[in-house]
Amino acid sequence: MRDLPDAPAVTARLLAWYDRHARDLPWRVGPAERAAGIRPDPYRVWLSEIMLQQTTVAAVRDYFHRFTRLWPTVGDLAAAPDDRVMGEWAGLGYYARARNLLKCARIVARDLGGRFPDHYEDLLALPGIGPYTAAAIAAIAFDRPETVVDGNVERVVARLFDVPEPLPRAKPRLKSLAATLTPDDRPGDHAQAMMDLGATLCTPKSPACGICPLRDPCRARAAGTAADLPRRAPKEAKPVRRGIVYVAQRADGALLLERRPDKGLLGGMLGWPGSDWSDAPRDRPPFAADWKTLPGEVRHTFTHFHLILTVRTAPLPQDTLPAGTILIAARDFRPSDLPTVMRKAYDLWRRR
Repeated sequence: MRDLPDAPAVTARLLAWYDRHARDLPWRVGPAERAAGIRPDPYRVWLSEIMLQQTTVAAVRDYFHRFTRLWPTVGDLAAAPDDRVMGEWAGLGYYARARNLLKCARIVARDLGGRFPDHYEDLLALPGIGPYTAAAIAAIAFDRPETVVDGNVERVVARLFDVPEPLPRAKPRLKSLAATLTPDDRPGDHAQAMMDLGATLCTPKSPACGICPLRDPCRARAAGTAADLPRRAPKEAKPVRRGIVYVAQRADGALLLERRPDKGLLGGMLGWPGSDWSDAPRDRPPFAADWKTLPGEVRHTFTHFHLILTVRTAPLPQDTLPAGTILIAARDFRPSDLPTVMRKAYDLWRRR
């Protein structure tokens, strides 16, 4: 097997390919623009990276356009009402990201003069910014030579170096190997080129090795193992939990909701009063009434478990407001303000 060419040669091939084939993304300053001296907006880079965590470019595009239209600067986002931001986020999931998005925006606007830090360590200190996101912002927005490793990059590196260890055990080695390729010149373009290569050519299934700019130095292509990498340890089956939600409406159309605790799943979000989520949830309606169980059920999948919800409904007496609940007038209620699982419950109730 031929030795892998030196890192500068690999990077040069990759950047030459990126200069011709870079994806057109709404948050990206492309290679031609960067060569002309146009610099990325750190706010847009940060916002896109937070949105892209554990989801896809296709899912994020419309959200990104809407957020930047409503809140074009970090100061605008920092001044936005929590409920409005959480409502616009609904559907992207992982709502802790949205809460941290607001916390981070307010720190940057209030304490940092509206300017994002330009070094990895300082970015890492901000809410919601972990090692990957800090490296991505530092590299893409500020051209710092940080190693940016997402799922696409892991796949490219696993194949380029023919790494047989399965994920997630291989993650430290893959990051170490990726670091050997990170250049001092154009590190932001290099990071985006690695991502683009994984997203467009070095895909999970049927990689396009014949037109890949790294086909010659790729050890997995030479060994015939590219389509099998990266290997993954078998996933454990997700457990199933159950719960009950209670949808109550007053005669004038007002709806009874609650705000979930800041910590935990759907923290800080509006939702229907409900039971715990467990193998055997306890039936604890918010007030005494003749509760009717609706036919059908709500199914939703979180990162670590599947959830099945039963929806129960009853009229809300005129002067009843149980402790810990919120009454929202019909004219003020927007289903889009609810997280997806609660909106599914609303849709089932509405079809009753």
